[in-house]
Amino acid sequence: MRGYYCIIIAISAVQNNLFAAEAGMPQLDPKYWASQAFWLILVFTILYISIAKFYLPKIKNNLDNRENRIKVDLDDANKFKELSELKLKEYEKILDDAKKEVIKIHIESKNTLDKEIKSKKEAIEKEIEKEIIQAQKEISELKKGSISDIQKISEDIASNVIENISGDKLNESSIKAVVEDISKKNIGKYL
Repeated sequence: MRGYYCIIIAISAVQNNLFAAEAGMPQLDPKYWASQAFWLILVFTILYISIAKFYLPKIKNNLDNRENRIKVDLDDANKFKELSELKLKEYEKILDDAKKEVIKIHIESKNTLDKEIKSKKEAIEKEIEKEIIQAQKEISELKKGSISDIQKISEDIASNVIENISGDKLNESSIKAVVEDISKKNIGKYL
């Protein structure tokens, strides 16, 4: 629809001499159109050739260089990505191996320490048993030695008590026999 309006306006302008060639605008006069067409073709041909031969090759070269650079950068990025993934897998493998090694060392050191602790504990228990046996021997020797001391003290006390009560001094051998007899009967309670 719009095209029809433009055509109608152009036709009415031609019919009404609206181009104003007579009014002082020679470029609208049809007798100059041939020279104008020549210069128009010449200027646009020079412009086309200069653009086609000088500017477009430089622009195309720049675009090709840019495209090649982008391809190279993308290829490098893919190579680095693959390399980094490979390094990451190697790192994870090394890390897993290190964890396994740490666990192994931990178990070995624990076993070694357990063995050392067990052997030291057994040695200490043997020493303690020796000390206990030694102490029991000393205690039994002290008990045996103290029984004879107790018998002597008992004899002295008994003779003093009997002497104080009766006023007579008894035979020491009879007091000794009685004290030994009582000691023998009750000695099992104390030893």
